[in-house]
Amino acid sequence: MILFFGTRPGKKETKVLTRATCPYCNQTGTLTVVAQPNYAHLFWIPLFTINNIRYAECSHCKKVYYKEDFTPEMEQALLK
Repeated sequence: MILFFGTRPGKKETKVLTRATCPYCNQTGTLTVVAQPNYAHLFWIPLFTINNIRYAECSHCKKVYYKEDFTPEMEQALLK
């Protein structure tokens, strides 16, 4: 019997942080947060989430901030 087991990325979710300021270029409203889960699957059916990748990118200076680099202002804007 052959089992197909592996991992696969899920659907990307994006959210623009209109009230957050980029710490690098000081532009307001240019940060976009992207969240993408990774699933373990069996026969191409997702079973459970392994991890969730989250990062923010500034559309002005193109700097990327990973979850551990988020400022308190970014976290607050993400909750709204």
